[in-house]
Amino acid sequence: MPQQQDRRTQSSRTLIRRFWPYMRPYRKTLCVDLFCAALTTVCELVLPLLMRTITDTATNNLAALTVGLVLKLAGLYLVLRIIDGIAAYYMASIGHIMGVYVETDMRRDAFTHLQRLSHSYYANTKVGQIMGRITNDLFDVTEFAHHCPEEFFIAGIKIAASFVILCRVNVMLTVLLFLCVPLMAVVSTILNQRLRAAFRRQRVQIGELNARIEDSLLGERVVKAFAAEKVEDRKFAEDNERFQAIKKQTYYFMAAFQTSTRLFDGLMYLVVLLAGGLFIVYRAITPGDLVAYMLYVSTLIATIRRIVEFAEQFQRGMTGIERFCEIMDADVEIFDEPGAQPLRVEKGGICLEDVSFEYPDDHNKVLRHLDLRIRPGEKLALVGPSGGGKTTLCNLIPRFYDVTSGRITIDGQEVRSVTLESLRRAIGIVQQDVYLFSGTVYENIAYGKPEGASRDEVIAAAKLAGADEFIRNLKDGYDTYVGERGVKLSGGQKQRISIARVFLKNPPILILDEATSALDNESEVLVNRSLDQLAKGRTTLTIAHRLTTIQDADRILVLDDGGIQEQGTHEELLALGGAYARLWNRTLR
Repeated sequence: MPQQQDRRTQSSRTLIRRFWPYMRPYRKTLCVDLFCAALTTVCELVLPLLMRTITDTATNNLAALTVGLVLKLAGLYLVLRIIDGIAAYYMASIGHIMGVYVETDMRRDAFTHLQRLSHSYYANTKVGQIMGRITNDLFDVTEFAHHCPEEFFIAGIKIAASFVILCRVNVMLTVLLFLCVPLMAVVSTILNQRLRAAFRRQRVQIGELNARIEDSLLGERVVKAFAAEKVEDRKFAEDNERFQAIKKQTYYFMAAFQTSTRLFDGLMYLVVLLAGGLFIVYRAITPGDLVAYMLYVSTLIATIRRIVEFAEQFQRGMTGIERFCEIMDADVEIFDEPGAQPLRVEKGGICLEDVSFEYPDDHNKVLRHLDLRIRPGEKLALVGPSGGGKTTLCNLIPRFYDVTSGRITIDGQEVRSVTLESLRRAIGIVQQDVYLFSGTVYENIAYGKPEGASRDEVIAAAKLAGADEFIRNLKDGYDTYVGERGVKLSGGQKQRISIARVFLKNPPILILDEATSALDNESEVLVNRSLDQLAKGRTTLTIAHRLTTIQDADRILVLDDGGIQEQGTHEELLALGGAYARLWNRTLR
């Protein structure tokens, strides 16, 4: 598994090229930041020259080393230090804030892209992995966006300036010193690649760990009901230990990387100590030159160490960018076709013409050459065994999936030729598994009208859904906090709130996907009353396992084996004595 992931790793050059559009809007800030970085290097480059001047003057002509000269040199250094402080403040504040802006822009685009991805993406991707990619992974991008150009720019200036200045002191000693650099670069590149791969494995595993935690915590009632705490502990321990092993390996690579740089540090000092000492013996350089040399070598080594320390941050940033790109590269399978127009629903008639469908990931054929005409205002019920295609058929109408072949029209307009927003605004869906957002009752009902709903509209919708009375009896009425996923409410209460949400939406087409199958008898009666009120005057598709709830439907379809097996009213299908009659007889037992 890790090897496969490593092969998919994109090159740093490719990732930086894809990252640059997010930096481009802040290029002026970046240029000022790099200018400040250049100013901060001046102090470090000038100090050895000042020390060389004092040392050579004291060695060659002590009388020339006056108080005035020392004060002038000290004054120059003080001015440079003040400039250095101002520049460093800008880099630490505005530079980092620029990184925050870049991170915010990337997270915005990632979230927007995630909103456009189809059901199949979420069916095959763990939410914990997605959460890790748009939160933790992008945290490192802030540091990367600021420090990456800054650190490399400073390093480039210091190395180039040090080389030029040291060559003016002694070319031979400089050449000997810089011969160590290519060898260091080769070793660092090899270890960097291994470090990058290790960081990627680490990010993937922390995503798995997040997914495991989320799965266990969201299912905590099931865990407790089956006394399966030890099972969950064991699963978590396995993922946690796997993460521990990957992180240990990462630190081994980091240690090897840092150790190699320390060895090269020592080698460079050894070259200066040995060769520089011999050059003084043979009078090839002065003591002041050697002091300046040592200070420049210290600056050079400190620069290399900063790059080494930054390597970890660099690889974290590159990994974060790579995982961000993986989200952005996920195909948007359902989108507005060129020239798509808003859907105009006049009557609400739906027509499926020779529709076939298979799921893209497993190519399981669910519907085959299905033809169906739903009259405006008709109450159509869909029944049949699990896997017969009921929910799939209903998912094709709002384009949660696109048909494999054939076409679907609403009032003569093909659903693929209209905008997704107008299509989905025209369809209200009430599902068995009600999802309430973390917030108040009012906010959850108002979600049915994204452009904004008044309090009176929300209350009116709740009354139509038969929810107003129980809502007013809650602790804070409409301002009651429902908890995550509405855990503070009963199943019947959550369902009526979801119905109120659809009432507020007021769509001409309604899909009821087993809306009462998980409720107790009392709640089912209340919710069915609300659903009957909701369905008035609307084209309605109802998926039902409890056949008693759809006896009054205008037409009932029995779906199985990818097509319509039977259709008719409740009485007609019973008289037929076929599949529906058998299902009905099982219900009565």
